[in-house]
Amino acid sequence: MDSTVFAERLLRWFDVSGRKNLPWQANPTPYRVWVSEIMLQQTQVTTVIPYYERFMARFPNVRDLAAAPADEVLHLWTGLGYYARARNLHACAKALVASHGGDFPDTVAEVQALPGIGRSTAAAILAISRGRPHAILDGNVKRVLSRVFGIDGDPTAPATVNRLWIEATRCTPTQRVADYTQAIMDLGATLCTRSRPVCTLCPMSADCVAAKSGRQAELPGPKRKLKRKAREATVLLAQVSLNTGRSILLERRPESGVWGGLWSLPQFDSEADALAWCRQQVGEPARTPEMLDPIDHAFTHFDLRLNPLSVHCAAASGVREEAGRLWYTLSSPPRIGLPQPIKALLERIQNDEELPCRVP
Repeated sequence: MDSTVFAERLLRWFDVSGRKNLPWQANPTPYRVWVSEIMLQQTQVTTVIPYYERFMARFPNVRDLAAAPADEVLHLWTGLGYYARARNLHACAKALVASHGGDFPDTVAEVQALPGIGRSTAAAILAISRGRPHAILDGNVKRVLSRVFGIDGDPTAPATVNRLWIEATRCTPTQRVADYTQAIMDLGATLCTRSRPVCTLCPMSADCVAAKSGRQAELPGPKRKLKRKAREATVLLAQVSLNTGRSILLERRPESGVWGGLWSLPQFDSEADALAWCRQQVGEPARTPEMLDPIDHAFTHFDLRLNPLSVHCAAASGVREEAGRLWYTLSSPPRIGLPQPIKALLERIQNDEELPCRVP
């Protein structure tokens, strides 16, 4: 298909059927587009919208974000997942203020050099906010181009990605770039979906290789399968009654690795290790410890099982708040970043729900 025809059909479809009322489409400054693009990575629009609106209300500009404590940034990200995005967002805001006067530079190379921004995201920021004719290649765009132009191969393999970039660049027009960029993402998100694509409504169907040959399920090609790994650990649910109310001991996770920079329950290799640490650091349990039902959580490449050991300790427990450690008061919880499974567990305790114990 001719690249001009592709762009013209896509824009005509967008004018009638494209999404035009998403929160980040109002006043699409580089900052607002950037935050939306980072949030939308591997996350659906409907999930992102409330997070985006809360984030913008608290951090309306890059200087506010740069000046904020990391804990507050992570707190507003809690539940959105892929927390490295939030850490990079914060680091990028600081870099923009320190090195660029609080504004985004004007070239893809300069934007891509900022923390947490890849080639496609850099291009999207400049295309949508400033109308620069830069091609993007997110997951939705890869799917559209693979099907329309019949591009086989693992869509994550360098050779396939290079072919897709060539098509993406060829099809990107010099006019109405912002609309085109939103349009091609919309087409992949609403019609050219991973399963059950709505080819009858697609503006490309008459010339789409996949639609004409019935290969919608084959294109894009399959990704190289990685064997999923499983990890297991014990987490200590140490509870005390302090003057401030019922509290749970939390520790900050290391900056790198699983749930980097978030606050979570102290983690150990075994129940025995957790209990020994509790006795040494917190104090002797006031009653018999209980193993609760496990918490299972799936990450992109592995599955995690956490076994919570519930321990009620005396009020005069030895642990004091310090760097990397705090007592999380249930009646007035601090604004910190929590992994979603831990947040859900704390909310159940806060609501006085009975936690199921593992049968011996």
